[in-house]
Amino acid sequence: MKSRAFTFALIIAVFAIMMVKTYIDDKQSEIVEQYGIQGTVVVAKVDINELELIDDSKVVIQSMPKNFLAPGHFKTIKEIENTIATVPILKGEQITKPRVTYPGAKTGLARQVSLGKRALAINVSEKHAVARLIKPGDRVDILTSIDISDGTRKDLQSTKTILQDVLILSTGQSMTNSIPIIGVKTPRVIKKMNLSTYSNYNTVTLELDPFQVQKLVYLLSFSPRPLFLSLRNNQDTKIERINGTRIFSVLNEEVDEAKAYLQEKYKKK
Repeated sequence: MKSRAFTFALIIAVFAIMMVKTYIDDKQSEIVEQYGIQGTVVVAKVDINELELIDDSKVVIQSMPKNFLAPGHFKTIKEIENTIATVPILKGEQITKPRVTYPGAKTGLARQVSLGKRALAINVSEKHAVARLIKPGDRVDILTSIDISDGTRKDLQSTKTILQDVLILSTGQSMTNSIPIIGVKTPRVIKKMNLSTYSNYNTVTLELDPFQVQKLVYLLSFSPRPLFLSLRNNQDTKIERINGTRIFSVLNEEVDEAKAYLQEKYKKK
């Protein structure tokens, strides 16, 4: 009796499984007919910024119906290895061909210069560039000393803040967003850059408007005195009205004595 009941229960169970499988197959056929067969697609695992290098830590493979696959999608991670996002890509979005590019002329420094601006490189040292702790993306003021008397009159020598709130596009060949420069092979393994990565450089590239470029080129061409970079907070965009500093500004209470001395000195000449 027990054996017969067990056999009957087993038959019912097998029949139920077959019914469930048939139902699932029918539903799957309906889904395939309506949305297409399953395909693979590369999806952003995290938010990816514009001009950010893409590696396998930022993407993942997912399966979805063919009708949901975006045109120009990538099927494998290898296809997008060491590409660059041309637009911001949000977590969960499909990576498609129009949204990425490869290192080259369009992803070099020119891509990062704002419209209406120009890039100008100047030589710097530790003394003139905050011990080379300035890095791409920082903002600086630019100062220099001017002597219109050619060394004959100290009262005509002054130090001035020439430009304020200037963006640093690159230090040496390290650029904002770590985009590879033309001719530099993209590394197979992409690592985050730390502060020390930027410290070995002798030039910085500034973003300026055309007139500011002329001012700096004039000073660099005709003034023997170096330019100094003063680092400022990136959130501080206020342009200050700053008078030049002369010898009298430094002397304070001795200023009258110094003026009298200089007047007497130049009177004798």
